[in-house]
Amino acid sequence: MRAARNAKRALLIISDGGDNHSRYKWRDISRLAREANTQLYIVGTFDPLENRGRSEEEFNGPSLLSELTELTGGRAFDVNSAKELPDIAIKIGAELRNQYTLGYRPSNKAHDARWRKIKIKVHAAKAPPPLSVFAKTGYYASNR
Repeated sequence: MRAARNAKRALLIISDGGDNHSRYKWRDISRLAREANTQLYIVGTFDPLENRGRSEEEFNGPSLLSELTELTGGRAFDVNSAKELPDIAIKIGAELRNQYTLGYRPSNKAHDARWRKIKIKVHAAKAPPPLSVFAKTGYYASNR
């Protein structure tokens, strides 16, 4: 994604969240997701709960995928059938076209390349439509 032409980057992942002998650990994946400056949209294809007894990674797959989307400001969708995929694709496309970019100047001026947590709050309007916030949980401070 570093070589992407557009500044706005999103990646669609379809996964069950299970680890298939990956060379990366969870902390590596979460660090890479934070550094990539790319929204992750994840479509989860999970077995029913009673069939998730194979490994701890497969059992924890849904929560791990959800955490990844929270880190990047994306969203996770669970599917039970391939028939649901067109509707999910429409929702993701609509979200990507109807997003705002916010900016601010942090009070901490240190250029230490450390992870800084952020939280965005929206005061609900009195009239519809309801507003939803999907935002990154933080950013890395510049080291320059």
